[in-house]
Amino acid sequence: MTTQENSNIESNHNNKLLGAGLVSAIAASLCCITPVLALVSGASGIASTFSWLDPLRPYLIAVTILVLAFAWYQKLKLRTEEEIACACEDDEKPNFWQSKKFLGIVTFFAVVMMAFPLYADMFYPSQNQKQTIVVESDNLETATFEIKGMTCNGCASHIENDVNKLSGIVEVDASYEDADATVKYDKSKVTSEEIKAVINGTGYKVISQK
Repeated sequence: MTTQENSNIESNHNNKLLGAGLVSAIAASLCCITPVLALVSGASGIASTFSWLDPLRPYLIAVTILVLAFAWYQKLKLRTEEEIACACEDDEKPNFWQSKKFLGIVTFFAVVMMAFPLYADMFYPSQNQKQTIVVESDNLETATFEIKGMTCNGCASHIENDVNKLSGIVEVDASYEDADATVKYDKSKVTSEEIKAVINGTGYKVISQK
């Protein structure tokens, strides 16, 4: 087997590894990507479809980092004398899929995917844009819903976005760290059961109410 053939086999092997790394990077943040896709498509109920992946996120990120580190090592390591002596290397430039540029693009995309939970909430409308409503003190009610299935700020923002669409909502504060959402509302216009139904409609589940 020639040096060129060995190089081609190694290149194909590296590309497969990069593919596995990209899949791991996307899977690591799929639980937070899905709520944004749900917002864009209007299919709110699919938001929590991949929340089961959240416990696996550290392992998926570790796999991605290891794959990319190995790929960069392979790309930057010193060539052997046999490779340097190979005349074909002087005559033919590596194609795009074997280049550092392609590896750089893959690495950048993987980092963007792994960091997605950190900026997922920017895709949702700000509550500051919500019109202020006036509520009589006798009608002002506050309820806190304990919620199962949130995995990042994007999930919390998704719940806030959907609950705010109800009439009579004064303020919604959802937190994935605390796994709950506190809602201030006008009880003459909306009930806690209606709020609960909307939260459940996102795919996340209300397990208790205070």
